[in-house]
Amino acid sequence: MISLHAGSAVTAAFLASLVEAVEALTIVLAVAVVRGVRPALLGAVAGLAVLALIVVALGPLLDRVPLNVLQIAIGILLLLFGMRWLRKAILRAAAIIPLHDEAKAFAKEETELHELERRQEHQHQQRLDWLAGVASFKAVLLEGLEVVFIVIALSAGRGVLVPVSAAAFAACVLVALSGVVIHRPLTRVPENALKFAVGVMLSAFGLFWTGEGFGVDWPGADLAILAFIALFLGAGLACVALLNRRAAAAKTAS
Repeated sequence: MISLHAGSAVTAAFLASLVEAVEALTIVLAVAVVRGVRPALLGAVAGLAVLALIVVALGPLLDRVPLNVLQIAIGILLLLFGMRWLRKAILRAAAIIPLHDEAKAFAKEETELHELERRQEHQHQQRLDWLAGVASFKAVLLEGLEVVFIVIALSAGRGVLVPVSAAAFAACVLVALSGVVIHRPLTRVPENALKFAVGVMLSAFGLFWTGEGFGVDWPGADLAILAFIALFLGAGLACVALLNRRAAAAKTAS
């Protein structure tokens, strides 16, 4: 059953990291277009360095926490984290909130940076480069923190830190290389579908871990994860169908 848990965790980590890396890349590319590659790259590298320090600091602390306490804490947080992703994906699939558009996000970030340039054109150029670098730094740090949390949550106490971390790293490298090659946001990535899938998987892991932390003996052991995935997937799709039906009925009535 370890292979089943590892496979599910690796898949969830890869997909989640892919989404977060795409969002970070959008901002870093906007900085590179407006202010040049140097501040964008320096900000991104600084963000990665801080993330590495956080991981190094968290590792020893997690080893000191009792396993059941760790399972409950991470399970609840993972469940809430996954449900947040799933909720937004459902609302976007039902057209209640707009789909996340990386092209629009890129244009917005680019416009904000140009506006910053206009407002501070009388100041030294190095200050503008510093502010642009901070934007790149924040993007990598904030999106990276979510990746770190997901990796730790999916691997803590299970002995799958290496494959899960490798999957997350591979996703980030894939997105970074794609950005270097095409020099534009990855608009073709089906981000909402990925967030839907990740929301389902993280919610399933969260429920499984929380139950284990409270001493629940799940039928089928790790196989219960598949049942929870099916449960959250079915519930999510049912919510999308219900919301679409209500929207159609409202249009007909009007």
